[in-house]
Amino acid sequence: MFLTIVCLMIQEKHSEESYNLACILTLPPYQRKGYGKFLIAFSYELSKKEGKVGTPERPLSDLGLLSYRGYWTRVLLDILKKHKGNISIKELSDMTAIKAEDILTTLQTLELIQYRKGQHVICADPKVLDRHLKAAGRGGLDVDVSKLIWTPYKEQS
Repeated sequence: MFLTIVCLMIQEKHSEESYNLACILTLPPYQRKGYGKFLIAFSYELSKKEGKVGTPERPLSDLGLLSYRGYWTRVLLDILKKHKGNISIKELSDMTAIKAEDILTTLQTLELIQYRKGQHVICADPKVLDRHLKAAGRGGLDVDVSKLIWTPYKEQS
């Protein structure tokens, strides 16, 4: 059997700051093929399995911010497009394992947040969502969670 290493990710076993990913590396011949987005999606699937909300280690590089913002945008727009009725940032965070602050800044960047009566309100007009989805492009390689066999790390007491 012949295996080729194309990328790697580094994740802390325990992070006080809720980091779910510390570093992504895609080897040069394999860049621009969706592996980075795949690893970002994979890190969030691991966070879901752990029952934790996560965020990337800061500070992010320019390319890192662009990659994460693209992932967050795609995931959030897909949910908002399918969801009927009201949804809160907390509910989005629970569904996606994306930290609420990352959701808020992403939705603000997309101009989908308004501040009314002391609260942030998501304004998801279907036409605006379609326009943003078209601009967001494809989502990258899919993570097949049915094939994910993994047990979260448990610290010894």
